[in-house]
Amino acid sequence: MKDANNTIENTHELQPLVSVIVPVYNMQNYIAETLDSVLASSYHNYEIIIIDDGSTDNSSEIIKSYVAKSDKIKFFKQTNKGVSAARNHAIKRSAGEYILPVDADDLISSNYIKEAVNVLKNNPQIKVVCCEVERFGEKTGIKKYPSFSYKLLARKNMIVNSAMFRKSDWEKTDGGYCEEEIFCEDWDFWISMFKTGGEFLRLPFVGLRYRIRQSSRRINVHSKKRKMIDMINSRHKEFIYKQLGGKLHYSRTWSRFFNFFC
Repeated sequence: MKDANNTIENTHELQPLVSVIVPVYNMQNYIAETLDSVLASSYHNYEIIIIDDGSTDNSSEIIKSYVAKSDKIKFFKQTNKGVSAARNHAIKRSAGEYILPVDADDLISSNYIKEAVNVLKNNPQIKVVCCEVERFGEKTGIKKYPSFSYKLLARKNMIVNSAMFRKSDWEKTDGGYCEEEIFCEDWDFWISMFKTGGEFLRLPFVGLRYRIRQSSRRINVHSKKRKMIDMINSRHKEFIYKQLGGKLHYSRTWSRFFNFFC
């Protein structure tokens, strides 16, 4: 029996380490459920890096109770700097070969990490792996995403934040997640990743349950559309012009048409 246990432990050691990145800001009502979903993973070689981004509620105390129960969890605090700064801070402190961001109110399936790792291990040309997404909370149902292409990525985001990528690719971007005041940092980050090439794959199962709340930044972000587009044009001009033949317009769907005829 001892030999069997040693074999299992050695197998786990051969698995690449995955760093699950969880930024937290006032998530006392949700963080326990999120951590439970990660801890239930069928993949065993992972760490959870939590950054409390200046919470004023009971989030930290809940997280500390989990740290006491699991040596997989590492917990750090910072003054409130925003979700991008928290993600970058966590990734800098991570030891994993692969990175999986998970928002502190979302849930992942038990097989998501394992299946995403298998793709990245066996396909060096694939840079980002995602999954199907099911919304829950104040809006429900499977989120439908279009097929991935660089041209479409230049106009809109089609990759949920909780997608797995190599830490080495994050290191090659211009500072990781943009820490300026930008209201679609996920989209900006994926452009940063793919403007140097690479492929994308979406796993054919629901690996993420994506919570929709009325107060969510995901909903409030729509009022910031023009500033977001200005930032994308400024930060990724070469990629945008290459894919769209000119700048990204506020009417994003018509950008290629406007650039062609204007």
